[in-house]
Amino acid sequence: MISDFNVEPFADYLRQGTDGSACEVVVAPFGQVAPVLIEIGSGTSDRSYDAVMVWTQPEAVIPGYGALLRYEAVSESEILSQVAQFADLIVNAAQRSKHVFVSSWSQPHFHRALGVCGMRAEGSVRMLLKMNLELCEQLSRQSNGYVLNSNSWLASAGANAYNAKLWYLAKIPFALEVFEAATKDFTAAVETIEGRGRKLIVLDLDDTLWGGIVGEVGWENLRIGGHDPIGEAFADFQKALKALSQTGIVLAIASKNDEAVALEAIDKHPEMILRRSDFAAWRIDWLDKAENIADIASTLNLDLSSIVYIDDSPAERSRVRAALPAVAVPDWPQDAFLYTSFLTQLSYFDKVAITTEDRQRTSMYIADVKRTGNRHSFQSIEDWLHSLGMEIEIEELSQANLARATQLFNKTNQMNLATRRLAEEELWKWSMASENQFYVFRVCDKFGDYGLTGILGLTSQNGEMKITDYLLSCRVMGRGVERLMLGFAIDRARKAGMTEIRAEYLPTAKNAPCLSFFRNTSGLEHGGGNRFVWRVVNEYPWPAHISVTRSDATGK
Repeated sequence: MISDFNVEPFADYLRQGTDGSACEVVVAPFGQVAPVLIEIGSGTSDRSYDAVMVWTQPEAVIPGYGALLRYEAVSESEILSQVAQFADLIVNAAQRSKHVFVSSWSQPHFHRALGVCGMRAEGSVRMLLKMNLELCEQLSRQSNGYVLNSNSWLASAGANAYNAKLWYLAKIPFALEVFEAATKDFTAAVETIEGRGRKLIVLDLDDTLWGGIVGEVGWENLRIGGHDPIGEAFADFQKALKALSQTGIVLAIASKNDEAVALEAIDKHPEMILRRSDFAAWRIDWLDKAENIADIASTLNLDLSSIVYIDDSPAERSRVRAALPAVAVPDWPQDAFLYTSFLTQLSYFDKVAITTEDRQRTSMYIADVKRTGNRHSFQSIEDWLHSLGMEIEIEELSQANLARATQLFNKTNQMNLATRRLAEEELWKWSMASENQFYVFRVCDKFGDYGLTGILGLTSQNGEMKITDYLLSCRVMGRGVERLMLGFAIDRARKAGMTEIRAEYLPTAKNAPCLSFFRNTSGLEHGGGNRFVWRVVNEYPWPAHISVTRSDATGK
């Protein structure tokens, strides 16, 4: 933790941690921002860090901005040049760290900057906006560098965010509420980067998605939109949910209602923002909601820890919390006017980036539900798999697919051989090493496109090839893609002149399905412990029901 002020309160919050997120914190010497960044960036530091946090006051690290605050004449270009130089120090440090986080710059609310003058040319308020934009632009060069929005921390503490007394007594500029908010933001960022975000929102209907009880008042009299403050609040809440679905968050329904009546409201009410096509699944009946949520998770092949449940009823929330502790159940406000603001302040859905697959995720899950339903019309699994017309494209890792590959790499748990977690920059550097190969697999069938769903990492040593990374999205597990990936890996080993290819399973709390596959259906020989081997002189049977339509994977 690097700062130009006393940052110990922030460090203490992180050391204490919440929900098992406590961490070891090393605080750099007070005010030694540039020297410490230079030391980390040069590789001469005697320690390595999982993360580096840089939190500075703009006038302390950008001399030109300090001069501007004193109303001295200083050019915009000079200040932005200093920002670029400061950003260079951070980028260099990021190249030798796993993650680097930087707080955006802010000023106290009482710093009026001579009123309207502050937003005019070379005014300090306008300049601070430009400085933050330049900082973001410069750090975008480094995929493992992240800017955190400090303004939200200050807003959470209101008028008391800055504490003059603490500053003069202990060189602590902020109230404890600011450090607490920063801790929550920092922890959420780490969890997001490491793939621990939530994927599915399960929603109640009556007085949650709309105002009123549809079975009593009828769909025509529900409060959604229109010239009605409550109805407008529910419409805005649906708009916020719709926006989240564009980022890859999937929506589902668990409601105690008559299904035909509820679906009629979704289909017919003219002010509904969300329609049937926006929901990947629903359970609308009079059964226990906890059981229905578990059933939805099973249908969509999602872990319960990936779910957020939203319901206006305290009793239903309590039931789901008790029965499904892995499901996140926020204490939902009783006031519908607060629904949208409460949803948008939740950190469950934070993202590092939004990919094409994210925007198509709901349609992918809906297509998968259709596949599953179609399966029951076939007498055997083999006949059903052949009917799907599955096609795969294999690509080497590239800048075009890096963001999605990193996302999948850090989120996949069940079918994951080693469960390594790497930032974009780390993954790219590893793939570029001469002894390594890294491939991604895109899957589609007659029902639709699964997107980029598989990853294979290979490394060659002493005449042997090792599978370092083997992971597959749960949405295509059990459909033969697992064996095709192994067949491709064996083909790579043969073309590279290797004699054997090996894989070693590293257990986690969630990747038992991967071990089951390697032990029972992969066809590889058991090499003792959790090790598996295939002698490449032997042909490996590829799944006959899958065709490789394109392969840009030529190997090194």
